[in-house]
Amino acid sequence: MTFDEYQKFARSTAVYNSELGAIYSALGLAGETGEVIEHVKKMARDDNRTPTPERVEKIRKELGDVLWYLANLASDLGLDLEGVVSANIDKINGRIARGTQHGSGDDR
Repeated sequence: MTFDEYQKFARSTAVYNSELGAIYSALGLAGETGEVIEHVKKMARDDNRTPTPERVEKIRKELGDVLWYLANLASDLGLDLEGVVSANIDKINGRIARGTQHGSGDDR
């Protein structure tokens, strides 16, 4: 499945008030990202920093939710995931070419 196919699937399953649009999707993305981080915290605390199969499965499920909200946020903003991915690859390759992949800031 391509990113665009997944984005269309995610959009077809989205049931939220279109007036909320990007706000709803962004808040959902933040919440689901928090759930991923919560499992990573529990991996550090409870699993001796070792990714157990059970913990990895829980994180996999939460990453799926992150992807769903990301896809819908892109749709809410009129973006396609293939374009987002392509622009990100270009940005990373540009940083590598300039030797600026380490450090901080959006415009390095």
